[in-house]
Amino acid sequence: MSRGGEIVYIPDDSDFSSFRDQCESLEGWHCRYNKAGVTVWSQGQEESCTVQKIKTRISCKDVPAETLYDVLHDTSYRKKWDSNMIETYDIGRLTVNADVGYYSWKCPSPLKNRDFVTLRSWLPLGNDYMIINYSVKHPKYPPRKDFVRAVSLQTGYLIKANGDGACVLYYLTQVDPRGSLPKWVVNRVSQFVAPKAMKKIYKAGLKYPEWKRKHDPEYKPWVYPEQNTLPSVSLAELSVQHADSLENIDETGLSEDHLSTSDHEA
Repeated sequence: MSRGGEIVYIPDDSDFSSFRDQCESLEGWHCRYNKAGVTVWSQGQEESCTVQKIKTRISCKDVPAETLYDVLHDTSYRKKWDSNMIETYDIGRLTVNADVGYYSWKCPSPLKNRDFVTLRSWLPLGNDYMIINYSVKHPKYPPRKDFVRAVSLQTGYLIKANGDGACVLYYLTQVDPRGSLPKWVVNRVSQFVAPKAMKKIYKAGLKYPEWKRKHDPEYKPWVYPEQNTLPSVSLAELSVQHADSLENIDETGLSEDHLSTSDHEA
């Protein structure tokens, strides 16, 4: 997403508009999965084992758009529903609607786990909401030895109100996992991982109002920026995270037979 590839910047209206268009457009997208209200599309080389764009969509009955928006922002609640997450935390605040954060996630064994440092920005637009991010470098959060630092070229959510008390959620991601992955992993993401992740978010949305009533119900710094106590971060402290400057590993020889039972259930 970085303009010219070198300058870190905070996304503006044109970036959000472009992201929305990508979510809603079908042109150039190949449908990989369509069952039980969840659709997954991919864009890119079928034989490619590295960077692909993946887009997913789910209809969420009985979950208002603003509730799902809260779910995707609330890092305390994320620990309750995101079983692939190892750790996540906010690093610092850029503006009232942009911050820098860290996220690490479990890859299916025997792959190495990945982590990200991203600049994230969000925009409520009438009854709809968008959250987008891309990878940046922060001097105090360099790559760690126990993770492969992956690169989000563009990742985000579009939440569209859909009638009374319901919404449609789109998730679009283009990530460089740093390395050549086995083709079974690329297929598995579209056939199993992405649909299950969307269903988890939907279920999390159904349970969130009750959980939030018991956990700081008035605390929503993504809605009320005056509640944000994060330290300020300057754009000058950040630089674009180029994939070619990171470790590149070859995991193409790893077999799906090595998956643990829990991975098969993922």
